[in-house]
Order: sequence, then C-alpha cells, then structure tokens
Amino acid sequence: MAQKTVLIVYAHQSVGSFNEAACDVAVKELEKQGYRVIVSDLYAMNFKASTTQDDIIGDLKKPELFQYGEETMHAWQEERLSGDIVIEQQKVKEAELIIFQFPLYWFSVPAIMKGWMDRVLTQGFAFSLKKMYNNGIFKDKKAMLSFTTGATQTMFRPDGINGDINVTLWPLQNGTLHFCGFQVFAPQIFWAPAHCPPAVRTAMLDGWRARLQGLLEEKPLTFAPCELFDLSFEGGFMLSAKVKKKQESQPYGLTTGHHLGKPLPPDNQISAEASGVKN
Repeated sequence: MAQKTVLIVYAHQSVGSFNEAACDVAVKELEKQGYRVIVSDLYAMNFKASTTQDDIIGDLKKPELFQYGEETMHAWQEERLSGDIVIEQQKVKEAELIIFQFPLYWFSVPAIMKGWMDRVLTQGFAFSLKKMYNNGIFKDKKAMLSFTTGATQTMFRPDGINGDINVTLWPLQNGTLHFCGFQVFAPQIFWAPAHCPPAVRTAMLDGWRARLQGLLEEKPLTFAPCELFDLSFEGGFMLSAKVKKKQESQPYGLTTGHHLGKPLPPDNQISAEASGVKN
C-alpha cells in the first residue's frame, strides 16, 4: 500500500513562533503514524502572492484584456503554468489531507497564504462550474484550518466584540476549501497564545497532538449539498422551493451562510456535530 501524504501549508515569518511549534507537532505526530508529510513554508520559500501574467508561460489567449482566471485555466490545460505553481499543485494532487497553519490576519489568512490559494487553486485544476462543493474535484481529499488568534475565545462569540467565529470562517471553509470539493475538518483554533502563560501554551500543543492521533477518522463539517439547489443559470443556482418549504418549520437556517433569515445553526463552522442542514 502506498504511503499516504499530508501537506501542511505554513505561513509565519518567525522561527520560534507558536505557529512553528504547532506545525512541528503536526509533522512529528503524523510522521509517527506513518504519513509522508510535506511542508510548504511559504515565507521561507519566498512564495509569490500576487497573481500576474508571469504565472503563464507563453502567449495569452486574449492579450487585449488580461483575465487571470481564464488565462490560468488555459495555461493549466496546456501545461504552461509557472514552475512554482506546478510544484504546489503536484503536492496537492499527492495529499490526502491539507492543513493550513497560520496566524489569523484581519479575520483571514496572511496575504502570502491567500496568494497560494489564488495561484495554486486554479480553475480546471481545483474547480469548475460542473465540479464544485460536494461534487468538487477534491471531494475525496480533506482539508482544515489550524490557526492562532490575537483575541480570546469570548471576543469571537456571537455576543463578543469580534462577532461569531463561525461567520468569520465561512468564506474560507465554504467559499474556498469546500468550493473545491474538500471535506473540511473542524478548525484547530489556538486562542490568544501570545497572552497565555507557558503552561497553557504547552497544554494547547498537547491537545493538538492528541487530536492528530485520530484526525483522519473525524467527521467533517456539514455543508448544504448541491442537490438542494437548482444548478442552472435559468434557476439562478437557488435553493429549491421544496427545500425552502421544508426549512420553514426548522428553528435554524441551513448553514452559517444559508441562514434563510433564521438564527444561525450554532457552531456550524467549528463543530462537526452542529448542523442545520435538512435534506
């Protein structure tokens, strides 16, 4: 049996950071379990974040109006993407699981990691209008976010000053990872390690190590499947009338994003057990 591969896409500038420690824990624990672990250390690689014509080798299809998505799709089809993108796409192809390890910047990933997503997850390679969400290209792969915050957990509650963490995570987990088909594990959140004493930081890492021991057997987060929608331009890719009718009697919306004007299903984006989805 071929050795299974895990890719860690890692973004932190500093040696000795808590993020580096979390990354190291994952590498050692997963290797201990027999996995081949690849780390894309984006800052060490000086990975280019900007999406430019330099990502395409050869002539553009429509040089009069450069459209990055269209041009990189054609370049992927014709094997004309720049070498750094090709290398990362090969890592994605080989990986059963991708872990994104990073500090939360402005309620999202650092720019260098966003650039990795923009450049590596090209149309055709990672998604298409016919292959998205639960029918997506990477539907047999798993992915997750593992990140640190500068804020405490209470600050990211529905009544906290930063608002509901589930809302914060929806664009990344649904709009990027699940859109490409990934089964998304609940995030590993390290709450404000910079403001915690050493014993608490050690306990955080111990908890991450323990979780990794059974991570690949975890149930992924629940999202609204494509089958609930009219997947046509005529139908507007809208939730079917039948599903809307059925949801009228439910106390919560379908998901964090598909709330239907109802209260959000609690912890829909941080717990695999929480779901408002009713087929």
